[in-house]
Formats: sequence, C-alpha cells, structure tokens
Amino acid sequence: MRVVVLGSGVIGVTSAWYLAQAGHSVVVVDRQPEPALETSFANAGQISPGYSAPWAAPGVPLKAMKWLVQDLAPLRIAPRLDPVMLGWLSKMLANCTQSAYARNKARMLRVAEYSRDCLVELRNEIGIEYDNRAQGLIQLFRSEKQQAGSVNDIRILESCGVAYEPLERDQLFQYEPALKHVADKLVGGLRLPGDETGDCFKFTQTLAQRCRELGVEFRFNTEIESLQAEAGEIVGVKTAQGDIKGDAYLVALGSYSPSLLAPLGIKLPIYPVKGFSLTIPITDPERAPESTVMDETYKVAVSRLGDRIRVGGTAELTGFDLSTPESRRANVEFVVNDLFGGSGDPSGAELWTGLRPMTPDGTPILGETQYRGLFLNTGHGTLGWTMSLGSARYVSDLINNRKPAISTEGLSVTRYNRAQPSGQVARA
Repeated sequence: MRVVVLGSGVIGVTSAWYLAQAGHSVVVVDRQPEPALETSFANAGQISPGYSAPWAAPGVPLKAMKWLVQDLAPLRIAPRLDPVMLGWLSKMLANCTQSAYARNKARMLRVAEYSRDCLVELRNEIGIEYDNRAQGLIQLFRSEKQQAGSVNDIRILESCGVAYEPLERDQLFQYEPALKHVADKLVGGLRLPGDETGDCFKFTQTLAQRCRELGVEFRFNTEIESLQAEAGEIVGVKTAQGDIKGDAYLVALGSYSPSLLAPLGIKLPIYPVKGFSLTIPITDPERAPESTVMDETYKVAVSRLGDRIRVGGTAELTGFDLSTPESRRANVEFVVNDLFGGSGDPSGAELWTGLRPMTPDGTPILGETQYRGLFLNTGHGTLGWTMSLGSARYVSDLINNRKPAISTEGLSVTRYNRAQPSGQVARA
C-alpha cells in the first residue's frame, strides 16, 4: 500500500518509520527543506509521560486571570477579537472540572506511557542517539500550596500505574545537586523516574535518514494546497508541484491541520499555542541540571541536552504569529538564571519560537476519519515529542487494520466531529 504522510515533524517522521517497517511504500510531504524545522526544532526537550496533563484543570480560569496581570506570566492572550480563539477557549474552560481533568489526563497518560515504551524499544533496536538522558523529571515546587496540590495528580498517577516519588527539599539535591545553591527558594518536588530528556530535532533528523534507508521518499519544499475527495474517499493531495496519489493519507501537520481539513467538513478544535525556548551553551557543568526540572510557578522546563541547556515555556494565544520579541526572552531566561545561575553563557543563547497544536482537552486526535483512507495524527500540544512514537505506532496499526496495543477510547476525532462526508473535492 502507498501511504502519503503530510508533515515531516517528529509526528510525521515517526509515523513514516512505522509504516515503512510494516512494508508500505511511504511518501512524506512538507513545505520545509528538511525534517523537523517547525515545532519539533527546539522544544523543551522533555519526554515526559508522567508529567502529561491537560491545561484544562480545576482552578485554571482563576490562575489565568492572575497570570494576565503579573510579570513573567506563563500565559499571554492577544487583546483582539478572534472567534476561533474564543471558541477554543470556551471548549477548554468547559473541561476545567475535576471529572473532565481526570478523564483527559488518563487518556493522555495512556498514549504517553505507551510512547515512552515504544521509544525505549526503538532505541534498543537501532541505537539511535539524540543527547538522551533517562534520569527522570522533577516537578519543582516553590510553595507549600503547590506541593499540597500535587495530591490530586498523584491519585491519577497511581490509578494509571505511573511511578512517582514525592521529594522533600533536601531530597531534591540527590537528583539535581545544582539546586543546593537555591535551596531557600524551594519546598520540594515530585519526581517522575520514567521520564526522559532528549533533542527532538536531532532524533527526528536521524530517524528520517533511517526512513530513507527503508525506502521512504521525502518531498520537501512542497506546499500542500488541499485534499481531494470523491464519494467519501480521499483520492489525492493537491500540491504546488502537482497531485500526489496514494491508498491512504495521514495528516500530521500540527497547528495547520484544521485549515486543511475544514473544507472536508472535519472541524478540529486545535489552536496554535505559541511557546519559546532558549538554547544556552554550558560553561559550568556542576551548576547545570542533570536532567529536566519543571518549575511549577513559571511553567518553564529546564533540560540538559549534551553540552547545552534548553529552557522552554510560556504560552501565547496570538494566532499564527511567529515573531520572537526579546521581551519574551525574560520569561524563560529568568528561570534558568534563578535556578541554575552561572551554568551557561546567556550571551550565546539562541531564542526560538514554535506553535504547539493544542486541543481543548489536551488529548491528541488520532486515527480514522469519516473519509475512507484518511487518518489523523495531530493535536499533541506541548507533548508531541513525548507522545510521538506511541501515536505513530497506534495510527500505523489502524492503517494496517491491526488492533492497537492501547485502548482507542476517546482518541479519535469523533469526540468532536460527527459531520458526514460531502463527497466533494476539497479546496483549502
């Protein structure tokens, strides 16, 4: 079977890998000149199944109101009337109940834990290197209130069989010795020993080369214009360089998936949430993090990637704006300087931004659609790197008519969209 994969980020490339492993002829199409140049390029580096949780949670609406007026806020919303953004926000707010949070977090953990297992299997199989460290993640608390609030997350972790380790302040230093320098700012943490760290860009580029060795064809610098449908079936992809035909089509375009699918009547509630990262050369390894620390106060992650520190975080709801104002550097730079001051050279830091494709309930959208031959692997939000292998293998199994290794409950587009095929050729 010939499968056309739209998108060459970590989601598209891992999908191509599993499809090629299954013996299919695979074509990957992307507007960029090489893999992983958009959201996968410089993310926070976390492979964090244990930390997988929806943004929509009890108490978030009140927190968000406070964030909008505080310095170094983890969230910024553009002051404009954007009906798409407002609609997405209303759906997210509807998920800010305890029952919805528990349901959505359990779904996310299901995919993320499976994905981590797939990554370990792949690493053992082909020996792929990507500055990986399997030393866990620490959710860092600066207040007693934060530490007490972790009880609800711990209950869900226990129900899903996810390993965790509550840490008092002095126990933090066993795993992150450099935090001794700022002990007075911390009260404790929650360690997730199954979480890992790694360079998503390096991983994706390397796996893409292994895909080529399996015969996967990459068509770069190719603008995707629309999907072509006839009688409820996808029959081709229209691109600026001509039509591409296949037997199955997989959309892995992140934040750009909704605009491609809307003409088909498939409405995906995915909104681009803009995030920032800094990549800083390490100058003093003893003051640098050993793995990954997530600062719960500022929602910023600090990870060690080889001889660099990657600092990622903040969220902006500003549409498809990809500008990188220096004012946003302060949010991520403050945390690394506050926790790991003297570890790196800020003058050599590279500021980057990317659009994270967020669903209102936090769970990605995976699997079949109402159109024959059309599959989705999108909407992973901040957890595309974390969920990539598991999502790709799950969707590959569905394309192969195999039963996936995890439950399909709540993962498909049907939880949002029950529209029927129009049978018309779509024009994006």
